[in-house]
Amino acid sequence: MRLLTLFQILAFASFAAEPDSASTLARYFELRVADIEKRPQPVPSNGAEWERMRAAGKAELAEMLGLSPMPERTPLNVVTTGEVAGDGFVVEKLHFHTKPGLYVTANLYRPPQPQGRLPAILYVCGHSNMKAKDGGSLGNKTGYEHHGAWFARHGYVCLILDTVQLGEIRGEHHGTYSFDRWWWVSRGYTPAGLEAWSGIRALDYLETRSDVDPAKFGVTGRSGGGAYSWWIAALDDRIKVAAPTAGITTLRNHVIDGAVEGHCDCMFMVNYRRWDYDRVAALVAPRPLLISNTDKDSIFPLDGVISLHARVRQVYKALGADEKLGLQIAEGPHKDLQPLNIGAFAWFERFLKGADAMALIDEPAKKRSEPESLRVLAENPKDQINTVADETFVPRALVKSPESAAAWNEQRATFMKELQRTVFAAWPAKPCELVTAPRSGVSVNGVAVQFWDFTPQEPWRLRMWVLCDEAVKPEDIREVTLEVLDAKRWAEMSSLLPEGNPANFNELKVPPLAVFNTVSKELIGTGKALAFICPRGVGSTEWSGAKKTQTQRLRRFYLLGETLDGMQTYDIRRAIALLRETPYTKANLRLRGEGRMGINALYASQFEDGISEIELKTPPESHADGPVYPGILRFFDVPQAVAMAAERTRVLIRGGESVAWDFPKKVAAMLGRGAALEFRKD
Repeated sequence: MRLLTLFQILAFASFAAEPDSASTLARYFELRVADIEKRPQPVPSNGAEWERMRAAGKAELAEMLGLSPMPERTPLNVVTTGEVAGDGFVVEKLHFHTKPGLYVTANLYRPPQPQGRLPAILYVCGHSNMKAKDGGSLGNKTGYEHHGAWFARHGYVCLILDTVQLGEIRGEHHGTYSFDRWWWVSRGYTPAGLEAWSGIRALDYLETRSDVDPAKFGVTGRSGGGAYSWWIAALDDRIKVAAPTAGITTLRNHVIDGAVEGHCDCMFMVNYRRWDYDRVAALVAPRPLLISNTDKDSIFPLDGVISLHARVRQVYKALGADEKLGLQIAEGPHKDLQPLNIGAFAWFERFLKGADAMALIDEPAKKRSEPESLRVLAENPKDQINTVADETFVPRALVKSPESAAAWNEQRATFMKELQRTVFAAWPAKPCELVTAPRSGVSVNGVAVQFWDFTPQEPWRLRMWVLCDEAVKPEDIREVTLEVLDAKRWAEMSSLLPEGNPANFNELKVPPLAVFNTVSKELIGTGKALAFICPRGVGSTEWSGAKKTQTQRLRRFYLLGETLDGMQTYDIRRAIALLRETPYTKANLRLRGEGRMGINALYASQFEDGISEIELKTPPESHADGPVYPGILRFFDVPQAVAMAAERTRVLIRGGESVAWDFPKKVAAMLGRGAALEFRKD
């Protein structure tokens, strides 16, 4: 009866029922977006200042696209596989390599008999799934052939590129959307960067052609192609005129209004620097830029497009280039509509050819070619890496064991710098008040239980429980183990750590005696205490829903430049801070966690002093398996994190040894801290 009474008291001592966790998550996203919106694209005071700002912005964008450093410009190995004559144009079927084995299949449209060097349009395709009669892919370039034909018929060279996902050699854009490839985020990989690089290398190719004027490059495309137009124009100054269509909107539209759910990963950078998209758009200034959209586009909502245009216009005005920024809104849904096309054609005529702004476009873009005739490859080349491009495009850090303590100190300093600058850059610059609730406590069967509710970050409200021998005063406890619970461990321990506010005693259940007995043996007569914490997303703050819903929630985190794992790591830090405000503050502090949650605790320890030991149960050996942190694999991996921790505290790894732990063992031995690492099979 006394055991039941304990949990009745605990439950009734809790605060009012927790708010719906999904509502709390929505509120969190609102606060985070608002925080980013407070830092819009700065407006320059003059052209020189803008060039400095733009150079810094280009460097940051390249990094967020996985293009820092830029890949080596290896030979393009251009191969033309045939030509197709059309009505007033010729199509060259070709392919080239943006990196060895990374193919781009393309169609180049030109006038039949070009006179001199012509302006060139790089057309980047949206998501058009064009199937061949034999079941293969014709490439999405064949879905946009009418654009290339129009440009060639009107005195341009137009190169239309296939994308890696819907090209003739099928790669993937839907890594996080459909396939749980969250390691893309840890790797710092996004197909947006791969597509941007394809466009940059396409410009390299166009520069080699005798019929192209390299001083007159334009870029356009719609939907996904609109997005790639932004990346290419922002990064490459060879683009003199840009007309992206339906390819950009605000972070608010994506995160708060749900537009992210209509987009694959090719639309997004890994947002280390926590940008809104006005910063991307502004990088085109002061070059001519036409922003095109429809008024009923559900995945690029009109309000976001207009808001973004207004912000970018401030930059153009400051540079005296207001006439070079256009906004075109057509009626209709998210489709390839003629009014949008004609607006883009007029924009290029005006700014690449010097045509009068009032000049009429004499014809729309018409389908003029048989898609099958535009196919470039008879079969996939054996050396292609398109299907595994995500595994190689962004190099993974290969960290060699240091030869000396000085070399290790230099490595470690670099690792810590990138953790602060990049990986955990989304952590609050200044911690909020913990706002702890009045502590509550009871004793049962010799075990004293206390708990605190606290705020690690608005609007989250978490609970920490502390259990110890009731015969020992809290200030005399010599060791506290803070265990960070994941969903599996919460399911095991939740009966011992009740939450909520039951309406009556009958809603309470007696916890399994085995659970209670295991805990009491660890506490009675030992002078030790156990503390438990569920970080956000676990326990009472877990949000429910179908797999697709959960996936889209996680994607919102990375659009904000963070991940759930990374913010759970911050919660652990704040739990440590809370423990140090309790009567147990004099005790040695141990951290404990299972699986990826143990690694979260490991990283939290890098930012908190006075941790005596970290106990990891079956931790993942690489961030490729979790936890997910933005860009972590660009710098180092779990073994290096273990080495960093072992320099500061003792690390106990349960689950046995493996070659993955050779690195920390070598570093610890070199530093004379070999005893700081222990491995157990249990």
